[in-house]
Amino acid sequence: MKRKRVVILGATGSIGASARKVARDIPDRMEIVGMSAHANEAALREAALEFPDARLAISTGEGGEERLIELATLPEADMVLIAIIGTGGLRPALAAIEAGKDIAVASKEILVMAGEAVMTAARRKGVQVLPVDSEHNAIFQCLAADGVCRSEQVRRLILTASGGPFRTLPAEDLAHVTVEQALKHPTWAMGRKITIDSATLFNKGLEMIEARWLFDVEMARVEVIVHPQSIVHSMVEYIDGSVLAQLSTTDMCFPIQYAVTWPDRVPNTLQPLDFAKLAKLDFEEPRIADFPALELARWAGEEGGTLPAVLNAANEIAVAAFLDHRCSFPAIWRTVAETMENHTPVAAPDLGAILEADSWARHRAAQLLS
Repeated sequence: MKRKRVVILGATGSIGASARKVARDIPDRMEIVGMSAHANEAALREAALEFPDARLAISTGEGGEERLIELATLPEADMVLIAIIGTGGLRPALAAIEAGKDIAVASKEILVMAGEAVMTAARRKGVQVLPVDSEHNAIFQCLAADGVCRSEQVRRLILTASGGPFRTLPAEDLAHVTVEQALKHPTWAMGRKITIDSATLFNKGLEMIEARWLFDVEMARVEVIVHPQSIVHSMVEYIDGSVLAQLSTTDMCFPIQYAVTWPDRVPNTLQPLDFAKLAKLDFEEPRIADFPALELARWAGEEGGTLPAVLNAANEIAVAAFLDHRCSFPAIWRTVAETMENHTPVAAPDLGAILEADSWARHRAAQLLS
């Protein structure tokens, strides 16, 4: 069994920390050969003490993107784990694919903004795009377990959502929630931006668009169900009515390890499920009227073109404003919806058109918030 040589773009964030934990746990199967950080040079150097042979890069300042691309195309690397928040991982991901590297995707923006371009390039180069998001990794595991490669065998991809901290909060109270309340996720420990996305359900909306490209299905076959325990990470329903689900404790090391060792499974020290203690699993319909992110994402995914990039960019600007106490919680949805309504989508966009739409949406969302 070959040891996978991995570059981690975003090594000092929560996903990067989990990936380093996986490398410690299965050293015979995973070797870290490169690591990047955005600005936290001290944390990167501390990580390098444990992996002294890894090449390092800081992505801030002049030439930052070029340094990421250089790291993503290291000749000795087999796989590049993209764990960069925002659009910064897009060009390095495409460069890694062109260099013949498999990519493991933890950054939603790559497939939301440029899913068609990324998957087309991966097919052309014969490389794998392996999902690290727990939900997409769960679907990937279900499809692999069933041996299904053809999307026509799939009736529905069912993404599970915790529902966030406001799952049961009355709609009239959403306008009064605070940043501190929104950052208290009930089951996952994540970064600030993705935690707010989980509270608004935009996180799940972005995952719907990702799933559409990763698994080659139209948006109509991608659905969301609320599952507060976050134990069932997602499910696949087949055309014969059978449903496969993937379950594990809430630890991102599970999907990272599977992406690295696929198609193999190897032992580790992670906490297994105790079904007797778990006792029950609950499921409920999402409150779409009160949390409109899912319908906005469905609109963007069905329209395609540059609209998903606009949704993603407007959401980033609105979330930043909320975290800075410059707008209310419901203003995040309103800002995204109005920005999308103001946009004329470009069909089958190239990378330049995608980045232009991203820039336009950020400017327009900032105008709306001001």
